[in-house]
Amino acid sequence: MRIPRIHEPAALSCGVELALSEDGANHVGRVLRMQPGQQLVLFNGQGGQYQAEILQADKKSVRVRVGDFDNADCESPLHFHLGQVISRGDKMEFTIQKSVELGVNVITPLFSSRCGVKLSGERLEKKLQQWQNIAIAACEQCGRNRIPDIRPAMTLEQWLAEDTTDLKLNLHPRADYSVGTLPAPDAGLRLLVGPEGGLSDDEIIQARTRGFIDILLGPRVLRTETAALTAITALQCRFGDLA
Repeated sequence: MRIPRIHEPAALSCGVELALSEDGANHVGRVLRMQPGQQLVLFNGQGGQYQAEILQADKKSVRVRVGDFDNADCESPLHFHLGQVISRGDKMEFTIQKSVELGVNVITPLFSSRCGVKLSGERLEKKLQQWQNIAIAACEQCGRNRIPDIRPAMTLEQWLAEDTTDLKLNLHPRADYSVGTLPAPDAGLRLLVGPEGGLSDDEIIQARTRGFIDILLGPRVLRTETAALTAITALQCRFGDLA
C-alpha cells in the first residue's frame, strides 16, 4: 500500500510530536481510517518531506511523531506562471488540479471581457481558498513538496501590465510561432489562456503591446481547459522536465 502524503502547514522537525491540522486529521482519521503504528509522509510546502508515525487516531484528531527528513524535490527547472481567465463550472478546478500536476508554480485567475463567471467579495474569496485547497490536494497526490501559489484574481489588463522578465506567451490559432520554434526563456515563463469565447481582438492586441508572443498549438480549436493543459505539457517537454 502506498504511504499517504499529507500536507501539514505547521513547522516540522525530526522527533517532534504534533496533532495534525483539521484537514489532515479528517483525511487520515475519517477518510483513510488509519490506525496507530501506520506510516505517513508529511510536507509543509517549504520543500522536502518527513516520515511520520501515527500515535493516536480517531475521527476527530490524529497525533503523530515526526521522523526522518527527506529532501525530495520533483520541481520542474522551468518556473511557470499560468494566467487563466476563469472558466465556468468545474473547468477551472480541473485546470488548476492538472496544472499543478504538470509543474506550474503560480496561477493567477483572470477576468476578461468574455469571461462568463461573475465573482466578487466573499464568494470570490471562498472560491480562491477552494482553488488553493485543490492545489494542495494535487501536490499530495503527485509528490510535489512545494505548494503552487493561487494568486488573488485580477483583471486581464492588470496582469498584462505586471513587470516581469519571463517569456510571455499567448495562445492564438493564427500565430506565427509554435512551441517548437520558440526561443528558450532566460528566466521563467508566463502563459495566457483565454476563456471559452476566447480573448477579444482588443485584448490580443493589448497582450502583444505588453510583449506577449502569440503561439500556435496545432490546427484544431481546443477548449480552454484542453488548451491550457496541452500548452503546459508541450512547454514542459520543450523547456522543462517532461520527456
